[in-house]
Amino acid sequence: MSESGSAGFTHLTESGDARMVDVSAKESSARSATATGRVLLAPEAVSALRDGEVPKGDALAVARVAGIQGAKRTPDLVPLCHPIAVHGVDVDLQVRDEGVHISATVRTADRTGVEMEALTCVTAAALGLVDMVKALDPQAVVSDVRVEEKTGGKSGDWRRSR
Repeated sequence: MSESGSAGFTHLTESGDARMVDVSAKESSARSATATGRVLLAPEAVSALRDGEVPKGDALAVARVAGIQGAKRTPDLVPLCHPIAVHGVDVDLQVRDEGVHISATVRTADRTGVEMEALTCVTAAALGLVDMVKALDPQAVVSDVRVEEKTGGKSGDWRRSR
């Protein structure tokens, strides 16, 4: 079967059924993706994070580990995502006045990119953080999760322009 299926969509067969794209003929190459997101929090929760007084413990450490785990488990959560070797994950959490800014970079040397792993990393970190602070702020909001840039692969480098 050709690389493109139904109506040119790579993840559909000619009859329109979902499929996982065969990447076995692609060359492995170094690839990375960076995603960002935010957790918007009440001032009391921000203060507790800054002062290290979150009742459940070190919320930022838990969020960081949740993010790393999320990146590694992405194919278990995203149905057509290829299982790839995740070679590196950096998760940065910065407490700001409105909440926490999350940035994650995921790296591999494989046959397909790691954009989904970076997005899952940020989302899992955000959910880990919400779980840690929900008693302080039950109205916490996960917001603005998006890919910022990616490198490597056949299509080359890409960076968000807006």
